[in-house]
Amino acid sequence: MGIQDIIEGKKQWRAHVARIKALPPDYQIVYREMQRYIFKVGPVDLTDGTLLNGIADFFEEGAASGRGVLDLIGPDVAAFCDDLLKDHPTYAEQYQQSLHDQ
Repeated sequence: MGIQDIIEGKKQWRAHVARIKALPPDYQIVYREMQRYIFKVGPVDLTDGTLLNGIADFFEEGAASGRGVLDLIGPDVAAFCDDLLKDHPTYAEQYQQSLHDQ
């Protein structure tokens, strides 16, 4: 990873954060909770940016249609995140598999 990759990654992250800050306050709060949960679980492919950008797209569409954030995802944020991550391998799963393979 070169310096240009790091700079480009920072630009993309700042643009993503700006998208989130443009959302209504309730969406921002739920997004931060989802982000915290997702970072804790640690999906392996998190660094490719598609998961968080997909959530931002989904939230932007919901906010544009005038729906509340909990109308979109339901009352249980963790359950919604678990459903999002069910097809994404996590570092914990990789570690468990490596122990099993030994």
